[in-house]
Amino acid sequence: MTEVAPQARERIVAGAADMIRRRGLNATSIRETAKHARAPLGSTYHYFPGGKQQLTTEAVRYAGETIARNLRRELEAGPAAGLRALLALWRETVVGTDFRAGCTVLAVAIEEPPEAEIPPALAAAAEAFDQWEDLLAASLKAHGVEPDRAAQVATLIVAAVEGTVAMCRAKRSTEPLDRVARQLETVLADALDRPI
Repeated sequence: MTEVAPQARERIVAGAADMIRRRGLNATSIRETAKHARAPLGSTYHYFPGGKQQLTTEAVRYAGETIARNLRRELEAGPAAGLRALLALWRETVVGTDFRAGCTVLAVAIEEPPEAEIPPALAAAAEAFDQWEDLLAASLKAHGVEPDRAAQVATLIVAAVEGTVAMCRAKRSTEPLDRVARQLETVLADALDRPI
């Protein structure tokens, strides 16, 4: 039985997201992505006629939405549950890959070269960060946090967690994540004006 096109295409996008989170944007090629996704090189170019830029953009959107979907589900139980789920996700990522993988969105955000116009992959990274912040801020507001404070705390959470993932990889340790988790829980409890 032949695999249907959407499954093959999604597998290539997921493979690209995985390659970028492990190797970075600049070290990820179409050829290696096809091999990693176990897809013929020709079909990769067929699905992504825009080449690496198109594939990278879709990989960032895929990674961003995967995290947003998990965050959305966990935030149903409140902002503390969302924070803990986000921290657990990144702990699982860095430990589960022996500190070889980080965040696809962050990798593109720091490696995509600046141009006169914002490249689509960089715009997709900004959209992913915005989406995560918006989800966290909405949950905070729903739990009584003033809108400006909710937005600030949401930005702090996303920035702190993303930066911590990079530190964990560099240090090959979860200690930075543990330290940041304790501080973010304190900030969250203060914003909510109750223990979490």
